[in-house]
Amino acid sequence: MSFIHETAVVDEGSVIGENVKIWHFSHVMSGARIGDNCNIGQNVVVSPDVRIGNNVKIQNNVSVYTGVICEDDVFLGPSMVFTNVINPRSFVNRKSEFKQTLVRKGASIGANATVVCGVEIGAYAMVGAGTVVTKDVKPFALMVGNPARQIGWVSEYGHRLAFDETGRAVCPETNSSYELRNGLVRKID
Repeated sequence: MSFIHETAVVDEGSVIGENVKIWHFSHVMSGARIGDNCNIGQNVVVSPDVRIGNNVKIQNNVSVYTGVICEDDVFLGPSMVFTNVINPRSFVNRKSEFKQTLVRKGASIGANATVVCGVEIGAYAMVGAGTVVTKDVKPFALMVGNPARQIGWVSEYGHRLAFDETGRAVCPETNSSYELRNGLVRKID
């Protein structure tokens, strides 16, 4: 059973999964789809046609604009920002030019980060607080800065990976192994 705070607005025509929590002053607009076991924090807007997977955590003060797709297990930190138009002007209607932004399974975006529209954030990538993402992010990449730059790799559990001379690394929490080959990381067990 889902919980919707009395101050939240959920428009007719939106689809809300099972065991979803929608907190104070949030607005889910018509056409939005939210999967199961999600937590939508305070003062969140989920715009029309947005797709939110299962087990997604959206922290306070996030606007998820039309064009954004978040796969399962995504974390959106407090006050992080999505955009959906490359060259906005208040006097020019560009709704037909919204660009898609795809946040792949398990990715985390830190507090106050900005994601410019039209990019893909790879599976299990971690975008640090305050980072400005202007280009695609590889799976398992650790990104920081403005503009975002990669400073390493992380495991599915978010631990920094230290690759040896053979291109292998182990997550210190799960003991799962990872391989770095041709500039990409993959989990191997």
